[in-house]
Amino acid sequence: MTHSTPMMSVLGFLAVVMPMLVSCGVDLDAISSVSTDEKSSLTGKDTSNQVLETDSGVLEREVNLPISTSVGNPDRNAYFGDLHVHTEYSFDAYAFGSLATPRDAYRYALGEAIPHPSGFSIQLDRPLDFYAVTDHAMFLGVAREAADTSSVLSREPISDPMHDMNVPENRGVLSLLARSQAFGQFAPAMVQLITDGEIDTEMVMDITRSAWEDSVDAADEAYRPGEFTTFPAYEYTSSTTTRGNLHRNVIFKRSDKLPAVPFSRLNSRSPEGLWDWMDQLRDQGMESLAIPHNSNGSNGQMFKLVDWAENPVDVRYSDQRLRNEPLVEVTQIKGTSETHPLLSDNDEWAGFEIMDYRVASKLPSEANGSYVRQALRAGLELASKGAGNPYKFGLIGSTDTHVGGGALREEKFFSKAGLMDGTAESRGSVPASFVIGTAAKWLVPDLVKEVDGKAYMAANVFEYWGASGVAAVWAEDNTRESIYEAFRRKETFATSGPRIRMRFFAGLDYSPDLVNDPMAVSKAYAGGVAMGGDLEGDPAATPAFLVWAMADDSSAPLQRLQVIKGWEQGGKTHEQIFDVACAGGAEVDPSTHRCPDNGAEVYAEDCSLKEGTGAAELKVVWEDPQFDVNQEAFYYSRALEDPSCRWSTWDALRAGAAPRSDLPRTIQERAWSSPIWYRSPDGKSKTPEA
Repeated sequence: MTHSTPMMSVLGFLAVVMPMLVSCGVDLDAISSVSTDEKSSLTGKDTSNQVLETDSGVLEREVNLPISTSVGNPDRNAYFGDLHVHTEYSFDAYAFGSLATPRDAYRYALGEAIPHPSGFSIQLDRPLDFYAVTDHAMFLGVAREAADTSSVLSREPISDPMHDMNVPENRGVLSLLARSQAFGQFAPAMVQLITDGEIDTEMVMDITRSAWEDSVDAADEAYRPGEFTTFPAYEYTSSTTTRGNLHRNVIFKRSDKLPAVPFSRLNSRSPEGLWDWMDQLRDQGMESLAIPHNSNGSNGQMFKLVDWAENPVDVRYSDQRLRNEPLVEVTQIKGTSETHPLLSDNDEWAGFEIMDYRVASKLPSEANGSYVRQALRAGLELASKGAGNPYKFGLIGSTDTHVGGGALREEKFFSKAGLMDGTAESRGSVPASFVIGTAAKWLVPDLVKEVDGKAYMAANVFEYWGASGVAAVWAEDNTRESIYEAFRRKETFATSGPRIRMRFFAGLDYSPDLVNDPMAVSKAYAGGVAMGGDLEGDPAATPAFLVWAMADDSSAPLQRLQVIKGWEQGGKTHEQIFDVACAGGAEVDPSTHRCPDNGAEVYAEDCSLKEGTGAAELKVVWEDPQFDVNQEAFYYSRALEDPSCRWSTWDALRAGAAPRSDLPRTIQERAWSSPIWYRSPDGKSKTPEA
């Protein structure tokens, strides 16, 4: 057994922080030894648009999947899942020490324990209903192959640093130095070799084809119609020249006919290139949709008012984007992208789990153009000008785990980057040890943050990440067909981790007593539209909304239920937050539209909650007190739990340390419905249907 020493700890510290320097562009001197082209890629300044020609091959498979025998529920069931999961086939996950296979990931979703790279087991407290492994398409499976010294690729000089990276004897502190070099240099160096024709491109692509087919096989093997649904899927990973995140997860409806190679950033950096490819696949009978994520880290680029070529958004662009991207991931481990305090200063809850940085960096991310609520408003404005609405999307959450399974509970948080953030010290929630803190302040002062006189590791921005999130749908049955159709009609909702259930309907003749009707859901469907839909206005009618949230029995009770409204008037957009139902039967103040304080408390010594303050269910039929029949608008609902301890507070309590004063000690877990769009009866802002 190898014993840790202070010197090994220092070396381990340097090994952890160096990959962050190299990959995040925080210290450009750290990559001064690589080539100009490699440096461009590392710093997000690569202006090339295509490295590889798009593979037009088709993977046609004989699929003998079981058939569901369950009877579908016409009122639809709530199903919870994760559509953003990485395994050892993703280059970065492999460098982080992940050995989880796609099959391991599906076992995790079904409730089994799997190993974490840091040496402990991870397990959900209850199974999920659906799941998709979404490994990065760029160099899919290539890092794993390079590390296997029996492979052909391993004989290439570029693979030398990868050799035996994740064998058992090479997973300790001292292995992190090699991981740092691999994480920072392997991918850009491989791009350069392909560009220069110095490596067999077909050999590399054959690895990707094999990994992709294995990932699809794993999805089919785990699929249990009526019980557990899986989807073939992958991540398209692109960015702007200023490191603005443009990542999307691509979800396929079926597995019998698929592209032989997933479309990646190597084929085009432009998301419009991805949409063209998806349209072409659809014409060949291969249905898919893409889900943007981490818009918060896009530096204002995810929801622009111009296209990739900087031309103003028009109907063609809006049509294509909406056809291919009906959903957006509003919350995940790297922060929540609903809104930002700078954009929503009348929303007291806008600062929830904000991650103010570009992805994989310490560079600040511009809020304007990076958040979902502002994009929903921008869509109304574009539509009012005849350009269509490209931002008419439903909401989901997911985790973006890189160890096969996500951390969804604050008290069991293990972050996402394997060996890099698998301990409380490495993710900055407890003070660094004396040796590491002293060495860091002496060698690289910017990589330690002083808080309350103590040194905390700050190699990345792990302390701003969160235990989030979950994708949820209302569907007739737990099958690919039923859940995918829920994606398409946007009858989806997102949670920050708890299994809160959200219902949201709108109709022109809902009565106030609908809320107590045992047939409320059936009548709401029959007499109106569900979340994700359009409500066509009538000059003589005011819409009413059935807003309903049911708490997760394993989490805190609900504090309040809200409706968020956005509307367009005179070419400008606005927003308003309405509390619509309060815990304890309290009344909403009609002037402030807020619930009174319900007295919820979190006890600092053990994170226990004051009893008797929240609600197991909140439900109301609500009318907009500011409704204007001629205003185009969107509405979505948000449910807030009573406050509870944040993961960083739990880490500190377990370590016997005081929680950091610059991080929230508590949060309010929440859920968001997809919007309903009110269409004014004059029809001036009609947008094409995708």
